[in-house]
Amino acid sequence: MQNNENSAKETTEIKRILSRFKSDKGETLPGGLLDLPINITVDKLQIICNALLQNEEPIPIAFYINNVEITNNLENSIKETYSISEDIIEIIYQPQAIFKVKAITRCTGSLEGHKEAVITAAFSPNGTYLASGSGDTTVRFWDIYTQTPYYTCEGHKHWVLCISWSPCETKLASACKNGTILLWNPETGKQIGRAMLGHKMWITSLSWEPYHKNPECQYIVSASKDCDLRIWDTIRSQTVRTLSGHTRSVTCVKWGGNNLIYSGSQDRTIKVWRAEDGILCRTLEGHAHWVNTLALNVDYVLRIGPFHFGKNEKKSENPVIYAKKCYKSIGEEVLVSGSDDFTLYLWKPEKEKKFIARMTGHQHLVNDVKFSPDGRIIASASFDKSIKLWESSTGRYITSLRGHVQAVYSVSWSADSRLLVSGSADSTLKVWSLKTKKLYLDLPGHADEIYAVDWSPNGLHVVSGGKDKVLRLWQN
Repeated sequence: MQNNENSAKETTEIKRILSRFKSDKGETLPGGLLDLPINITVDKLQIICNALLQNEEPIPIAFYINNVEITNNLENSIKETYSISEDIIEIIYQPQAIFKVKAITRCTGSLEGHKEAVITAAFSPNGTYLASGSGDTTVRFWDIYTQTPYYTCEGHKHWVLCISWSPCETKLASACKNGTILLWNPETGKQIGRAMLGHKMWITSLSWEPYHKNPECQYIVSASKDCDLRIWDTIRSQTVRTLSGHTRSVTCVKWGGNNLIYSGSQDRTIKVWRAEDGILCRTLEGHAHWVNTLALNVDYVLRIGPFHFGKNEKKSENPVIYAKKCYKSIGEEVLVSGSDDFTLYLWKPEKEKKFIARMTGHQHLVNDVKFSPDGRIIASASFDKSIKLWESSTGRYITSLRGHVQAVYSVSWSADSRLLVSGSADSTLKVWSLKTKKLYLDLPGHADEIYAVDWSPNGLHVVSGGKDKVLRLWQN
């Protein structure tokens, strides 16, 4: 009889457990220890967490224990390593995007017109416009809704290697293998101002000054094979400042939200510059080969600038204040670099020269790297045919996404950070689910290698382009 009473008592004790909520940055949520029923569901956890966060309107939140998402209830997710009667369970919470992006499932249009390979393609910050650059020396604007050509912009004399939209969406910058930068008006297809000349070799990368720093979107920085970076005044069409210090080709550049410029180079270094006076703040060293690609955890919020997506938008808010608030919501700026040495490095470049983490596992050069829009996950694409996912706070390896049969050239996230699309030399697009960490959809359609992929910031469309000279539009 005594044994039966003890068993019943133990059963009763197991039904509740001490827990606490922690953010993915390690901050404990006010409220202290919570005595929760062990069979509490995700829905109930959402209610409690939203109340502790004092959210006037509840937002979707994901919960994790030991990096494993709680999908049903707490009991099913607690690992055997926990002694339920003694341990405090730490539940990591992650606020999710308010709106949900639907996965693309079909090609809705083939945009033909380019006479050579499509090298670059990008949607404007609000998803209103689509532009592409090609080896045929032209920039083209396309009508997303009728899926027909809008304007063909002629002015370059060599391959258009990169394009970049101003955060205000009123200007597109394009740069070519001749070292020329041109500005275009998407409303008319006409060139804005004079050609910006100064680089002695081709331009590899462009990045605009953030909207919250200058809503006029007056300045842009370019990186070139001539080892220099140049900051341009796009109104006067002239160089404001030349940033010299790299000893080999500069492969990529990013203009951060605190007015720091980050440049990666074939000299194996990343340099941090102060935009207002061009002073070199620090040099980040660690890579054993060329730095191919850079990404910031704030790239998405800097890209969309003043534009709003989702249900709880306050469109009456001052756009500069809104853009600044979105930027600050991500927290400290974090940089990731990908290299020919098969590795990625994670940095806090505003303050430190030493890297946070060295991320290894790729078997070939890293070609592209992107932070998820919420800044929490890093996706890296490699010539080893795989995409790898990493935690942005620690650099911890999460998983490998395998399915491509040739090199993966580029990746792009959906605006809600739940899906990822990749383009490959195998001529296919693939959509990956971050929930299952598996292939969601295989999308053939291109006749050759895919060089460019972009998911529109509003989540409605994906564009892909490549060697077959055709852009394809994809949607749900």
